[in-house]
Amino acid sequence: MAFISLIGKAIVVGALTGLLVSIFRWIIDHTLKFLMVIYPMMAQHPQLLIPYIAVTILIILILSRILKPSLLDLVGSGVPQIEAVLLNEHQMNAWSVLWRKFVGGLLAICPGLFLGREGPCIQMGACIGQLFGEKLKISKEEKRFLLECGVAAGLSAAFSAPLAGVIFLLEEITFDFHPQGCITALAAAITSDFVTILFFGVRPCLYIPVHANMPKDSYSWLILLGILIGFLAFGYQYTLLNLRWWYSKIKLPRIYHSAIPLLLVIPIGLWNARILGGSHDFIAYIAGLDQNSNLTSLLGLFVTFFIIRFCFSMISYGASVPGGIFMPILVLGALIGAIVGVVMIHQNIIPAACYLNFVVISMAAYFGAIEEAPFTAITLLTEMVGSVDQILPMTILTFIAYITSNLLGGQPIYASLRKEMFPK
Repeated sequence: MAFISLIGKAIVVGALTGLLVSIFRWIIDHTLKFLMVIYPMMAQHPQLLIPYIAVTILIILILSRILKPSLLDLVGSGVPQIEAVLLNEHQMNAWSVLWRKFVGGLLAICPGLFLGREGPCIQMGACIGQLFGEKLKISKEEKRFLLECGVAAGLSAAFSAPLAGVIFLLEEITFDFHPQGCITALAAAITSDFVTILFFGVRPCLYIPVHANMPKDSYSWLILLGILIGFLAFGYQYTLLNLRWWYSKIKLPRIYHSAIPLLLVIPIGLWNARILGGSHDFIAYIAGLDQNSNLTSLLGLFVTFFIIRFCFSMISYGASVPGGIFMPILVLGALIGAIVGVVMIHQNIIPAACYLNFVVISMAAYFGAIEEAPFTAITLLTEMVGSVDQILPMTILTFIAYITSNLLGGQPIYASLRKEMFPK
């Protein structure tokens, strides 16, 4: 009966997390659609830039006030902070972090910064789990379970991916398979996903119709691609972990660092508003491009996108603002897959129908290598795109990329960020 009671509590945490995250997602999605309208207008009527910049400066000031009381808890994705809480290295004022992360995350992500929504969703879910546990007369272990349930529910609601939410909890947060904890987390993740269905429907949140099967002869090329992605993933880790040093050279209080990306994103939006945000729509745009177009033009476009996305993702994440790295990583992985896929199509190594295959499996491999979480990567991409047809090539590529990054010295990114934020 005690176990059934705990599952009931997990369902409550999942429902509350699903509701809050759905509202968070809805606001972000509609704001980014608004950017697709306002930026072309500003490009045609430059005088509109004056009020837009004034609003941006107001956002910077409001964001600084929100961040100032709890800067350490609010910056970044929030996952390293949750890990520190579970390891008893840190304590979190759950209510303060919850509302500040919600508002601060919207203020940072909605203007188009290259940040993911999943990190704030995970931390907000953890806050809901902690708050609910604090209201109940339950054991310390049960309170911990409810916090963990919030983590799984947060990721599940962010991406409509309940299995990935639980696997992420095990592979990146707790590093421990405890049957009771897994089942309660699954109950929370399923419930939160069900709530998001009421808002967004049953269509996978990153639906990419992968129907073709890769030719057997193309599998050998996965070895080279996996090694390449492993090197690129290690480069991403190295750059991300040195952001604090680079930003420390800027003579500006940390609470105002948001001014740098929020002002720099404006010329990027004027150039191409599609590239802004996390961004699910941008991956759909990449997937929908005609891969039979001129090879040089396509490669030039994809490489330009990759360089801008990589550099500005770093500028955005390093600026002491709330926001995650999941979606920025997935976008970069999609671009790597697009580049390789286009080259292989034009060299007649794969048919044009397999272009989407490489976009999808490269997202999983790049994410799995950077996060050092191959199981989460494979499960997440399978649930997000709504297809299990490419499990084998996805698994092979992710495994090779993961091993390559690991041999180069790569480490779990969130654990490394936690050690940087909470040095012993």
